[in-house]
Amino acid sequence: MRKRRSDRGLGVVGGRRGGAVLALVGPPGVGKTSLGESVAKAMGRKFVRVSLGGVRDEAEIRGHRRTYVGALPGRIVRAIKEAGSMNPVVLLDEIDKVGSDYRGDPAAALLEVLDPAQNHTFRDHYLEVELDLSDVVFLATANVLDSIPEPLLDRMELVRLDGYTEDEKVTIARDHLVPRQLERAGLLTDEVSLDDSALRKLAGEYTREAGVRTLERSIARILRKIAARHELGGQKLPFTVSDADLRALIGRPHHTPESAQEPDERRTAVPGVATGLAVTGAGGDVLFIEASLADPETGGSGLTLTGQLGDVMKESAQIALSFLRSHGAELELPVGDLKERGVHIHVPAGGIPKDGPSAGVTMTTALASLLSGQRVRTDVAMTGEVSLTGRVLPIGGVKQKLLAAHRAGITTVIIPKRNEPDLDDVPAEILEKLDVHPVSDVRQVLKLALEQSVANDRIPVAA
Repeated sequence: MRKRRSDRGLGVVGGRRGGAVLALVGPPGVGKTSLGESVAKAMGRKFVRVSLGGVRDEAEIRGHRRTYVGALPGRIVRAIKEAGSMNPVVLLDEIDKVGSDYRGDPAAALLEVLDPAQNHTFRDHYLEVELDLSDVVFLATANVLDSIPEPLLDRMELVRLDGYTEDEKVTIARDHLVPRQLERAGLLTDEVSLDDSALRKLAGEYTREAGVRTLERSIARILRKIAARHELGGQKLPFTVSDADLRALIGRPHHTPESAQEPDERRTAVPGVATGLAVTGAGGDVLFIEASLADPETGGSGLTLTGQLGDVMKESAQIALSFLRSHGAELELPVGDLKERGVHIHVPAGGIPKDGPSAGVTMTTALASLLSGQRVRTDVAMTGEVSLTGRVLPIGGVKQKLLAAHRAGITTVIIPKRNEPDLDDVPAEILEKLDVHPVSDVRQVLKLALEQSVANDRIPVAA
């Protein structure tokens, strides 16, 4: 008689149970920690959160040897003790914030903990006996992947949690955030309510984030203000908050979309300014790149870069300048001016470090706009790495960048042709509102982005 599948030990590898270690990666406020708690609740297991932010001592993971005064087990063993179970859900929070110094590298100690092929014989220095961690469900959270060592990243299965769309934020706020904040403000659900128009304006103009943490704080401020006014006799209940009431309750909006401003007040109202897209630890964001030419009599020469740029971004600016110098005749741009006049490229928000290759096409477009005297279209944003031959190379974070473009009121987005498959991850309602152009050559970018004569007559499009 053949054994059943469950009797053949398919779930056991190397004498212990196998399992995946999940890494929840996404910007702040999208619910990574809450998702870990929900996993534990759904599995009927105890939940323990271990914060790794700022941990620099390897003994925090492996424990101290008992010969030291004040020795303690590592955080993993203490988490299991706290749970009172050998199969809890352990959330390793902020695993990308782990550091290292003379006391060792905690990330290296985590290699054994998070490897399903090894953690059934984990040895804590304090216990000095083998501990089976194969029944523990490990979940890790991180904002960015760049700071996680590659061997540690290889042991985890990535689950990306990207930012929410405006419609999703309104639904989350209506169904979850408002009821929770009503209870905390001491109000009943039939006393105060917020219209969808008010929630939409809060999400679009009062906050600009990938998650909903700031949105919840704004809702809490509104409800506290209404509760205080009611106690002082200045507000009658029930009361429905509309978008017209927001200014009186929490002040003016802080994030007016670029498309809502007057044409003369927009950043791209002058030649030499282009709109790019970037990904930060807080999700996608819009990045403006400005270029200027020095006066031949008073200015210097060469290339000046400002805005706290990293090495890769500086190289992108040099590549953009070299491309325009070598292809000036083809593009009919007066690149002869570059010989005598210094070029200055600036990326505003100079207090924030910036790096990465995806600003290459934006820098090229800003310089081409400056030389031609033609403005970059206000409704266009772009991303992509540029090569010396003018090829537009693929980049990462397409979904986050398109969500950021939508939040900023952009309607046309230029992305590399080889990133076109990434559009499958973008919500359909966002793609419907954006005109996305996949391109393979920087000449196509200039044709789409620059206004009037350059866009129509001068820039040839490569086949």
